[in-house]
Amino acid sequence: MNFIVLDLEWNQSNTGMEPEVKTMPFEIIDIGAIKLNEDKVMVGEYNQLIKPTVYQHMHRITGDLIHLHMKDLQKGKPFVEVMEEFLSWCGEDYIFCTWGPLDLFELQRNMHYYGMEPLGSEPIRFLDIQKLFSIAYEDKKARRSLEYATDYLNIKKDIPFHRAFGDAYYTAEILACIEDGVLENYSIDTYILPKSRKEEIHVLFSDYVKYISREFEDKQKALEDREVISTKCYLCHKNIRKKIRWFSPNGKNYYSVASCPVHGYVKSKIRIRKSENDKVYVVKTAKLISEEGFQKIVQKKEQAKEHRKAKRARTKVKDQNH
Repeated sequence: MNFIVLDLEWNQSNTGMEPEVKTMPFEIIDIGAIKLNEDKVMVGEYNQLIKPTVYQHMHRITGDLIHLHMKDLQKGKPFVEVMEEFLSWCGEDYIFCTWGPLDLFELQRNMHYYGMEPLGSEPIRFLDIQKLFSIAYEDKKARRSLEYATDYLNIKKDIPFHRAFGDAYYTAEILACIEDGVLENYSIDTYILPKSRKEEIHVLFSDYVKYISREFEDKQKALEDREVISTKCYLCHKNIRKKIRWFSPNGKNYYSVASCPVHGYVKSKIRIRKSENDKVYVVKTAKLISEEGFQKIVQKKEQAKEHRKAKRARTKVKDQNH
């Protein structure tokens, strides 16, 4: 299997100059990729500018960052032609690798705009090298810049950053430094979502489990679903009793803690996310936590309770004043 290390640059609407196209808020204008074999040795490269059709003015921040002008992009090829060429170059047996989680989602959104089929019929597994760098060298939570990671690993900086090919090149160099065992912590792109309960995703990693749901009409429907709100010990696969019932400090993320008599506290976290169809889906993770971790969740719930109480008090005063 080969590694296709991909990086994209995109443009967006300039406020007041041209409206945003909702179905494609980010138009890809530059694609760069490095192909590594199974031994992480570079065996190919791809780079191509893309001629824009949606946004004809370069966003100021984008232009300053990547040092490209619209006149440069006029030399590019049409998106569909580039994608057909790129996917042919990728070959048959490969996994995409990116710096951060966004590139594959925006790539498929652009493909959809031009009437192309998505990269797969289900959520795609890929390697987020930014996340893997944190797992391999830091605390698993930090998300560093590409240049930071390059400096950390003493990789020679001989081509510019903030262009698709250069960033793909440095991402590939970082990937080559990461031990194979870390690569088991793959990520899942959710442009395409499970279509039924049977297709929903359950993945067990070394120290946590992840669940990705099908789409629901709204948040309320999602939070009424049995599988979404279930709490299980992912080691013995049994439903376990909640010590802290589901609560939300912000209306987007929900937390609970259950207790397994064998393995201890299991913290679950639900993230409610919007889909491309203006519906919602759920990403739920669960992991074992210590007594200290349990007390932090207790504190978080109390803070959320106090916040709601203060908000209700402010609303009451405001209504009385009117």
